[in-house]
Amino acid sequence: METDFERVVVIGYGKAAGEILKYIADRQADYGYLLEFIEHELHALSVTAQICEESGIPFSSVPDRRELGVYLKEIQEKTLIVSASNNYLFPASLVEKENIAIINFHNALLPDYPGRNAPSWVIYQGEKRTGITWHYVTVGVDEGNIIIQKSCEIGPDTKAYELAEQLMDLACEGFFECFDAVLSEKVETRPQAFSPERRMYRSTEIPGEGFLNLEEEPDKIYRLLRSVDYGKTGVFPPLQTVVDGKRAKILRYRKIAPEKKKEEADMLYLPLADGNLLKIKYTNMSDEVG
Repeated sequence: METDFERVVVIGYGKAAGEILKYIADRQADYGYLLEFIEHELHALSVTAQICEESGIPFSSVPDRRELGVYLKEIQEKTLIVSASNNYLFPASLVEKENIAIINFHNALLPDYPGRNAPSWVIYQGEKRTGITWHYVTVGVDEGNIIIQKSCEIGPDTKAYELAEQLMDLACEGFFECFDAVLSEKVETRPQAFSPERRMYRSTEIPGEGFLNLEEEPDKIYRLLRSVDYGKTGVFPPLQTVVDGKRAKILRYRKIAPEKKKEEADMLYLPLADGNLLKIKYTNMSDEVG
């Protein structure tokens, strides 16, 4: 197998980055490229750092954005940069270098839901399907030509952390399928078709603006709760609401059968369309809301 790429640089974190890194390392004998990994977002228990140590892959931790940009722009060899679960925005001066090609994994079916926290937004908006996109990186965020996409269903009870996990698995599958075509530069890409309504989702945005309106339909409330549920990772702060004129913080929620309802303090029960109840535990934060 042949490629003109002399170097492959992987940037990312978490499960998907680890699996992709191992795969690229396994394929080194086929192509003969140099391989290195860069961790931009620091993690105490880095699975990628462990993989690099065990496999002898050069590992760098570069949390400073400017420092990372300088390092990458100094690369002289023909290089493929693989952005896997990575939130670093590549500067135009790097993207436009002739010896650099960058591919990125996005956890939605572009051109829909560009930006951050896509699993949350697809759940909140009530989508039935979503998926992943590998695309070439251009100056515009999440605007590059599509290399491969894979889709999956969103279940009626799917939580954000569950969907994020499923999408990481799809990202790995998609990468394994397109890797050879990317290295041989024979990918049949397709451009994205942008609608006038397309919007970018920012890292500072929270579904429902972080507020649970108890006057909304219970099923929409359930979607909001699931959309911000990343377990203990703390992607979003706890939702807030108003109960009996007092501001409250949501602690936890569950969908239960009606016969399991119990009268408990600081607990709400809302009827869902499927006949179950949405059980919400809260705690008061302050006195009367003005």
